[in-house]
Amino acid sequence: MDRGGDRAQRLEAGVRVRDAATVLHLDADAFFAAVEQRDKPSLRGRPVLVGGVGGRGVVSTASYEARRDGARSAMPMARARRLSPAAAVLVPRFAAYSAYSQVIMGVLRELTPAVEPLSIDEAFADLALAPDGVPEPEEAAAWLQARVAELTGLTVSVGVARSKLVAKIASDLRKPGGVVVVRPEDEDDVLLPLDVRTVPGVGPATQGALERLGVRTVADLRRQPLDTLTMTLGEAHGTGLYLMSRGLDDRPVVTSTERKSAGAERTFATDLRGRDVVLAAVDDVVDEALQRLERHGGAARTVVAKVRYADFSTVTRSVTFPHPTASDADLRDAARRAVLAAGVVEPVRLLGVAFHALSAHAQLALDLDAHLFDAPRRAVVAEHDHVSGRLAVVDAPEVDAAPDVADSTTGTTADDGGTDPVTDPDLPDVTALDAADAADAGSATAVVGRPLGPSSVGRPLDEANARPGLDVEHATLGRGWVVHVRGREATVRFETATTAPARSRVLDLDADPLVLVEPVGVTPPSAVPAELRPA
Repeated sequence: MDRGGDRAQRLEAGVRVRDAATVLHLDADAFFAAVEQRDKPSLRGRPVLVGGVGGRGVVSTASYEARRDGARSAMPMARARRLSPAAAVLVPRFAAYSAYSQVIMGVLRELTPAVEPLSIDEAFADLALAPDGVPEPEEAAAWLQARVAELTGLTVSVGVARSKLVAKIASDLRKPGGVVVVRPEDEDDVLLPLDVRTVPGVGPATQGALERLGVRTVADLRRQPLDTLTMTLGEAHGTGLYLMSRGLDDRPVVTSTERKSAGAERTFATDLRGRDVVLAAVDDVVDEALQRLERHGGAARTVVAKVRYADFSTVTRSVTFPHPTASDADLRDAARRAVLAAGVVEPVRLLGVAFHALSAHAQLALDLDAHLFDAPRRAVVAEHDHVSGRLAVVDAPEVDAAPDVADSTTGTTADDGGTDPVTDPDLPDVTALDAADAADAGSATAVVGRPLGPSSVGRPLDEANARPGLDVEHATLGRGWVVHVRGREATVRFETATTAPARSRVLDLDADPLVLVEPVGVTPPSAVPAELRPA
């Protein structure tokens, strides 16, 4: 009796997939870079790299112009700059991206109230719950793209299918600005020829294991028996890939806005060595993670620590409490113990801390007796070894996509020793800063996401707080953005989404002070003077 075959049949029969293509996946194209090009007219049509400007920075987003040069997200910024030497290198401006994201998500909700944001630039939507009846997928996608372009000037790619899995894969097939509708009867034609790496959860480690089975395409994956996959990849991961290779995914579109995690991480300019040095660095990361936790519930039940070593291998450890806690001391202690559980025996390149199972309500513990009421020491420590960049068991790209853990780094010097990567004097002269770049972290480190410490908005621009791409304002010249600052000399382009492209201007900060300001927000194309709109 083929027990494995019977088990597989029962597994497949237990998945209730929709019978029509009503799950839509929207993905904004090269989102961070596209927003920068939208807000900075001189960068339109030019290669742009958004991410860390330091020698250890990582590319969060590469514009399509930079991608033609070979630059990619998750690539070390130093390598991306060598591949695309004329690219403008900018630090992320999360306030700007959030403003654009809110408009895009609002457009989706005009289509249907059932919207599930996945990240700042992508979301699922359930067309079956549209208030005026189920629209035709092609018509819904076309309306969505036109409306987003009307309000933001950005392009989005759209996939529509009967499941989240296939809709997400479809939205990536014709980027940028593509629409792919996969009806149930066409799923095999679309899925089977694809490289197995297009399946969610197949990263470098899983790909290597599958290649040893002779699996290179989705069709190859589908031919593998369930028992083979679970023995090779583990029960959960093997079962998941077995179902996904068949397009079997019955997950609903979940409209809950409850945040699942909050965290922070830091990539270091110099690898950390030694237990005490690592623990001191953990405390700095926990400080930032606690600030985000306070904004999103204040209590957590699970603390996950991520340690990435110099060889880019990554280990995560988690500590789970019996009840959610809002105690800074307990959460900090759990983070330290989780990092130590990872076995800090090699040079450490990156540390991350994320709080999961968030709650607005914490179990209050009276400190009656430390040895009787010591929740952290009673917590459960879980282990996951992998070579990914996510706080999860499955494989993933180098750059994190976990909720509230930002995608890029800032700080430290450029790989070319501070020379400008731009040869054309009329191209944006956007470079990494000198050693003062590390000032935002309080030490010679590169920081993932928003810099630790207070915001610089409202402060006079100087060499210590300058970052390429940040918004500034002059008393008479108006708004612009930082190209670079050296000493008391600032290079700025005074332009916005409603102006013509501007050339760089050099100002003496003593004579012409500049103030760091928040991004202006979303400017619809209709607000741009007619003579400046693209033909």
